[in-house]
Amino acid sequence: MEKKTPLYEKHIALNGKLVPFAGYLLPVQYTGVIGEHMAVRQAAGLFDVSHMGEVLISGPEALDNLNLLYTNDFTNMRDGRVRYTLLCNEDGGIVDDMLIYRLSEERYMAVPNAANRHKVVSFLKAHAKGKAVIEDVSDKYAQIALQGPKSTEILAALTDESNLPEKYYTFKDQVDLNGIKCLVSQTGYTGEQGYELYCDLPDAGPLWDMLMEAGKAYGLTPCGLGARDTLRLEAGMPLYGHEMDDTISPLETGLDFAVKINKVDFMGKQAIINRGEPAVVRVGLKITGRGIAREQSCVYVKDRKIGRVTSGTFLPYLEGAYAMALIDKADSMVGTVVEIDVRGRRIAGEIVPLPFYVRQKNAGVERERRI
Repeated sequence: MEKKTPLYEKHIALNGKLVPFAGYLLPVQYTGVIGEHMAVRQAAGLFDVSHMGEVLISGPEALDNLNLLYTNDFTNMRDGRVRYTLLCNEDGGIVDDMLIYRLSEERYMAVPNAANRHKVVSFLKAHAKGKAVIEDVSDKYAQIALQGPKSTEILAALTDESNLPEKYYTFKDQVDLNGIKCLVSQTGYTGEQGYELYCDLPDAGPLWDMLMEAGKAYGLTPCGLGARDTLRLEAGMPLYGHEMDDTISPLETGLDFAVKINKVDFMGKQAIINRGEPAVVRVGLKITGRGIAREQSCVYVKDRKIGRVTSGTFLPYLEGAYAMALIDKADSMVGTVVEIDVRGRRIAGEIVPLPFYVRQKNAGVERERRI
């Protein structure tokens, strides 16, 4: 039976369409995916992401364990920083991707995907060594994501702006938002300026109401899983179970920036090396014909199969159908014309650069790594 987040009653009151997801009942939409998607691109959106996991890794050898277990390097990470990383198995496949927060020299928080929470905790406990404690604290905290160009102004209505993290992938703990203490992180899964807020479970409802009230003047809209998925795809962000899984190497899905192969060792390192140069890569597809390329649709160059679609849908801001796919590296050049088999019908497409969408900052366009 699915669990309820502490914001379940808020979703009911807002007429959210609830669906089972990762063991929880969560809203897939409130008023419509397109409207919610556009609210995040143009103003701000509010997401219940309390289903995500939170795992504390602490002790005198916490840092040693992070470097041994994860693909990224945490040696020079400072307090208040966030780092994207991958947890790999001994075969070099991806157990999960997640963010790591450095709370202090001997205390870190990992945030795994909801569906992988228990798998990740078991994996960490099985492979941790020495003086390190792995503690699943997911049921103690709620997480709310405030995303969009107006997000800073909304939070500034609840606290002095100087209390907020100034840079992407940084955070501040114990931020007082009108009496509610939160960890405020400048991170997100939408490709926009935004924040993720962690608070104690009893504070989730009041915090949600407070944010909704403060956001009225800025067009804040509650958003569901549907918009969360279209936003991340538009921003070219991979999703576990789609662009990555236990058999796919981080190098095959374009996550080499988070794999520090020069580290002395980490779980799966030798297997990744043994696989050699990736023969498969992740690419972006723009659908130029009529139709939508869905997950697992085969991709062809003429009559030759070159790979498969991992995610695909209509993207509201770009007003077109797009997809990501894992295909043969030899056929991955931008501009390559392809066909996607959708239920026995071929639709035309073209390989285009990722991400599909890059947010504008000030007067110019700034490319940022959004994962």
